[in-house]
Amino acid sequence: MKLGTRGSQLARWQAEWVQSRLGEQGGGVRAEIIVIKTRGDAEVDRPLHELEGKGFFTKEIEDALLDGRIDVAVHSLKDLPTALPAGLVLGAIPARHDPREALVNGRSLSDLPAGTRLGTSSLRRIAQVRFLRPDLEVVPLRGNVPTRVRKVESHDGLDAALLAIAGLERLGLGAKGSVIDPLEVMPAPGQGALGIEIRADDAATRKALEPLHDPASAVAVSAERALLAALGGGCQAPVAAWVSREQGAGSRLYGRVTANDGSVQLTASAELDPERPERAGDAVARLLENEGAASLLAR
Repeated sequence: MKLGTRGSQLARWQAEWVQSRLGEQGGGVRAEIIVIKTRGDAEVDRPLHELEGKGFFTKEIEDALLDGRIDVAVHSLKDLPTALPAGLVLGAIPARHDPREALVNGRSLSDLPAGTRLGTSSLRRIAQVRFLRPDLEVVPLRGNVPTRVRKVESHDGLDAALLAIAGLERLGLGAKGSVIDPLEVMPAPGQGALGIEIRADDAATRKALEPLHDPASAVAVSAERALLAALGGGCQAPVAAWVSREQGAGSRLYGRVTANDGSVQLTASAELDPERPERAGDAVARLLENEGAASLLAR
């Protein structure tokens, strides 16, 4: 079996994790990792939201999957568009890591001095930071996770940065970040989860992946991705989502849309039915649209 992945250290870690689990839980399946360079990896000289199109970190890998050059595509689920190409499906969503955001070189956003240079290139993060702390200077920050951390520690044009805690912890850098309340800075839909994509007609690969699938994580990210799809937003849109609890009674889906300049922020929530998680996504999208989310996204 051939696993396709991006070449970053974090992407390799994720692919190697899947490779290991296939060997341990998937009936001893042996897998080879194939590194594929994506447009998002190649064009690092400007923020992603300035690039046209979508699927910056996934299209080339999906092309290889459709062509039969690989059998499995391992993605960070937050990078995967909600509409998959014809012939491809998600074969498994493993147990999700912590979806929350983390502040590198700081305890909390509220503690940062005015004028702090905060690194991020995510429109979602930029908008929420501008809403909470318009006195901070947001600095564009691309590159893999270790590179971003090094730039903060060396004060290479910035003083702090926002990253996903999942990426930091997977690479042994969790101590570098302070976790942020998800209702303060809400994560991206699907953040912290892996999306394992396969060809729809590949029954053997689907069967091998079954032991890796985590139903509770799938419920949570299905609700979050349904919200994103209902709003018509892409992976780079300033749309945030978070499920407060991934199982049991009282689970809620929270959604947020923030104006790029931070002038307006809309947040809504709905109860999550584990049997129909997409309904919560649609319900929160309607609540946000009633408050004017469409006009914010159109900007």
